[in-house]
Amino acid sequence: MALIKEIRQRTGLAIGVIAFGLILFLVGGDLLGPNSMLLGGRDTTVGEINGEEISYDEYLNQIELFKQNYVQNTGRNPSENEMYSIREQAWQGMVVKKVFSEQYEALGMTISDEELVDMVQGKNIVAELRQQLTNPETGEFDNQQLISFLQSLESAPAQQRAMWAQQEQTFADSRLRIKYDNMLAASSYVNKEEGALQYKMQSSIADVEHLFIPYYAVSDSAITINESDLKAYLDENKERFQPAKTRDISYVTFNLYPSGEDSAAVIQEIDQLTAELRASDNDSVFVLRNSEFSNPFRTFLPGQPLPTDLTTNTEEIEEGGVYGPFITNRSTYVTYKVSDKFDGTPRMRASHILFGTQGMDDSAKAAVKAQAEEVLAEVKESGNFFAAAQQYGQDATAQRGGDLGWFAKADFVEPFAEAAFDAKSTGLINEVVETEYGYHIISVTELPKTETVKLAVLELELGPSDATRNEIFRDADYFAANTGNADEFKTNAEEEGYRIMSAAELATNARTINNLTGAREVVRWAFNDASVGSVSQVFELENAYVVATLNGETDGEEVTLSQVRAEVTAQVRNDKKAKVIMDKLAGKESISAMKETFPEFASVGTAADLKMIDNTIPGIGYAPKAVGAIFGLKEGGITKPIKEDIGVIVAKLNSITPAGEIADYSMYKNQLEASAKQRTTYMIMMAAQELADVKDYRYKFF
Repeated sequence: MALIKEIRQRTGLAIGVIAFGLILFLVGGDLLGPNSMLLGGRDTTVGEINGEEISYDEYLNQIELFKQNYVQNTGRNPSENEMYSIREQAWQGMVVKKVFSEQYEALGMTISDEELVDMVQGKNIVAELRQQLTNPETGEFDNQQLISFLQSLESAPAQQRAMWAQQEQTFADSRLRIKYDNMLAASSYVNKEEGALQYKMQSSIADVEHLFIPYYAVSDSAITINESDLKAYLDENKERFQPAKTRDISYVTFNLYPSGEDSAAVIQEIDQLTAELRASDNDSVFVLRNSEFSNPFRTFLPGQPLPTDLTTNTEEIEEGGVYGPFITNRSTYVTYKVSDKFDGTPRMRASHILFGTQGMDDSAKAAVKAQAEEVLAEVKESGNFFAAAQQYGQDATAQRGGDLGWFAKADFVEPFAEAAFDAKSTGLINEVVETEYGYHIISVTELPKTETVKLAVLELELGPSDATRNEIFRDADYFAANTGNADEFKTNAEEEGYRIMSAAELATNARTINNLTGAREVVRWAFNDASVGSVSQVFELENAYVVATLNGETDGEEVTLSQVRAEVTAQVRNDKKAKVIMDKLAGKESISAMKETFPEFASVGTAADLKMIDNTIPGIGYAPKAVGAIFGLKEGGITKPIKEDIGVIVAKLNSITPAGEIADYSMYKNQLEASAKQRTTYMIMMAAQELADVKDYRYKFF
């Protein structure tokens, strides 16, 4: 009996220990982390903006608002990768609000009640709201949904009303920022002399012969690099390198691969479900219940590509047809059923080059139209619409050659839509089209299509079962439990045949480690809990268990050579090779003679129409210093050897065609103004953040 009593007493103690352990497990490592309130930690500051400390709770509330907006827009909770994006948006939102709120107040900028009403239910409904309220059948904005939603708010729960009020505030904040950016963009001014210089740079043309000697013409073994060389370079160029906190770790991975039994089970399940889907009368409900991935019932509008797993395995799909299962490169099995196939709202594809005229008077508009017609003629002659759009386009589509993607007639203002949809063939529309935004050159890339397809997608993941995961975890846990320091880490890994991987200079905000994704907790351990030589617990990543050891750390107060050794070494090596090349070229008076110094590697070429505005030389690459030197020569002159990032260049100016005189530089002034306006938003944000001295400590918490 005494023995039983002793067991009971010890059992009570054991239960208490287990319960405490469970509490620690449930609340997570933060309870015993460096910021733990339990252990006296009081650091709850996630950053500073304009000298104001941002608390963990304040930031968490902001994250929750953005998360709720995401859930409302998508109908599902965000994944971990999506939560990272949400945290970034929340942080940037706080930076913007705290940095710019003083500016708005000083300028007297507000959003009136009438303006807010117009934004959420008037003629100019904001794009975010239009996107949230789309008809799933057509993929287009449904005004009736908006009306119904607004009418239901009076009787909606308090939480839903509060969320709507917050969303209205978000719309207002966004509009204030747009007003502020537009106001500063509108202040951009280019004078006649700047326009004349732009014209000169675009129109002055040089005929050039050039010699290029790449750095690999000098072998690495011919160069001696001392530690003193590296230190001297870093001392002279410290402004080029930003100090940062970093960590160096080694780690062992225990990959979570499915076993043969796991694969057989998934194949059996997908085969059975495919047969049931074939017989199903309600495809959308069936895949919603059985598919393991989001959005399993999809409508593909005209022009939208069908899944490649379907199109590469099937020549032509038919309504009611079931195709699959197919194994994918996502480690899944997928089956498709064509639930419906019909003619929907026509959609087409086109590209454009926009010449903006908003806010201009009639004379300025006439000058812009003349420029647009001039470019239209140039495109007709060259046939290179993409390059012209990149050079002249004044909206965000310019970067992708003016491509607007697929669109319906209702998506664009009437003059543009009419011109595009009236086209009888693909290619350039022969006249400039005017809209409220300016003048457009339009190229039709795809004629209207109407075929709309509804697909039910049944997809199952091919992953390790719980039994397989448990077996792999036991191996990882045994390794971690029997490894107490860095020496034991290496010894035990070698004895067990585990491959040790290394990751150097991990940044505070790193989310991946080499090819390991979702490794944020490993990084947090390295920065918050680890000391050099310590070994971690087992971390569970998406496709592997990981055990790590901390090899080294830097505090981020000053750039050290170890942090930037590779970059500094490359720069010093190139500097030394450039000197070797230049020394060998010394005394040579012609390009042909210079070429003979490196006959195997040196190349001679020509550029018959090099412009002063160019920063690259055809056949060589990025060489802005060489281009500048060329236009400083007299005809027949040869530059000195010029060191560029890619090698050494020597150029001879054969002839130059200077820009002729013109009466009006308005077109070039407009180009510069449009370019300045496009950069305004980014430049404002960068300047504001610098002035606000934003400090980010979020890596301690997330």
